[in-house]
Amino acid sequence: MVGGKSTVLTDRARIASNGVLETIARRLDRIGLTPNGVTVIGSSSHVIVAWLLAEGHPVVAGLALALVASFDAVDGTLARMTGRVSDFGSFLDSTLDRVSEVILFVGLYLYFGRDATLLEEIAILGALTGSLMVSYTRARSEGIGLGTSVGIFDRLVRTGVIVLALITMQVFVGVVIVAIGAWSTATMRVLDVARRSASTRDLS
Repeated sequence: MVGGKSTVLTDRARIASNGVLETIARRLDRIGLTPNGVTVIGSSSHVIVAWLLAEGHPVVAGLALALVASFDAVDGTLARMTGRVSDFGSFLDSTLDRVSEVILFVGLYLYFGRDATLLEEIAILGALTGSLMVSYTRARSEGIGLGTSVGIFDRLVRTGVIVLALITMQVFVGVVIVAIGAWSTATMRVLDVARRSASTRDLS
């Protein structure tokens, strides 16, 4: 998908879970939570996931990550349902998403511990930087009017891979998959913007 806002996989997942998200959003609205409040809670909850990883509980951390990651979709649903969609809300959500990812990968680093091998450290660094680059390439491309979201390793997919890796105790494998997938997606986005930019120049 070129120039869109999200990948096909993410769009399908959101459509499939729309009913559940709306039900959760209504209940959160009843207790007085705002969309921005949900965003902050979701991001802050990643500290719990990181702590569980640091304590050596990957399966519990995986289940916790699956739960707190749901806030990424609920805040947007709540904003739309209550008419509180705003530029700041979108900015806050995107910013705290990056903070959440950093916290998660710090937790993964602590999980491997001081005796982490060089390969494990490289994998974690690659996964973290690749994840940030996926987001940056999209944001920067939108800034120049050539928004791109090609590639499948957006945040939903990356989180899903890590959750599965934690639950199955294949943490290193999951981190490597995220590193490769994220950097591949970031590269695809750079190439997509380059191609479309060249086409725009040819037409002018």
